[in-house]
Amino acid sequence: MIEPLLPPSLLPRLERLSIVSKRRVRGTMQGKRRSNRFGSSLEFADYREYAPGDDIRRFDWGVYSRTGRPFVRQYWDEQELQVNLYVDISASMDFGDKEASAKNNEPSSGANKLNYAKRLAASVGYMALASYDRVQGTVFSSEVEGQLPPIRGKASAARLFSFLQAAEPSGIGNLAQALRQPKALPKQPGMTWVFSDFWLDGGIDELAQTLSFLLAAGQEIVLVQVLSPEETAPNLSGDLRLVDSELGTGKEIALTGKVLDAYRRTLQAYQAEIAHFCSERAIYYVQITTDTPLETGIFETLRGAGVLGS
Repeated sequence: MIEPLLPPSLLPRLERLSIVSKRRVRGTMQGKRRSNRFGSSLEFADYREYAPGDDIRRFDWGVYSRTGRPFVRQYWDEQELQVNLYVDISASMDFGDKEASAKNNEPSSGANKLNYAKRLAASVGYMALASYDRVQGTVFSSEVEGQLPPIRGKASAARLFSFLQAAEPSGIGNLAQALRQPKALPKQPGMTWVFSDFWLDGGIDELAQTLSFLLAAGQEIVLVQVLSPEETAPNLSGDLRLVDSELGTGKEIALTGKVLDAYRRTLQAYQAEIAHFCSERAIYYVQITTDTPLETGIFETLRGAGVLGS
């Protein structure tokens, strides 16, 4: 029996959260988010002077009695947010214990990165669907391996979960190359979440190119870096042969404390580069390790980063 991506008991809690967007959104259908145009919601925006043809129900008699001037109330239009979920399914993401990551709420050292990323993406997608936002899903390696057309409403959550559940690890990761494919980029402004370990051959330069594509497409971006504890704090020693999970090539190496210290410094420097690049461009960057219980990752890590709110 295939374990569900999310435990049913978690869904009501996710419905009480929402995705925080810095932008007012102008969508195509009525939703719960404030757009940059005036409309018919209950959230007051401003006054403007009455003009013939205005809805008399918006006439403010209180202002008229005080000033003698006719004004009507304006309200923000409520529209949907387009949420795009990109999940890295390259071979490097298939690391860790798949059985451990299937345990819904228990922390586990070395849980599978891809399964963990899928569950985070499913959680974010479900929040968006519960808020009447539109959700589109994409799984990628060096090319787009699959896409879920835009869906809307909680009733569509099963389609999102099935799409993510079916994605299998494949090939070498290269998001910049994947986004060059036709139909890979979002078609309208919105919010894009990328779930990946960001182990990129081109390093920060490749990531910068990727983000430039998304920014040009009018996206507010959230990067979620999913790493295993073994990657952030490896506990290895001795003469070992390390094999590249994507290329299949190996290298003989003597792992000493000095080598591990150099590795940690390199990883920290890379993450600092990503953080600096993102901070200059108002991009969210969140780091999560797979020994973090799912609910902690959602309600503390993501919410603490300011990308989720009540």
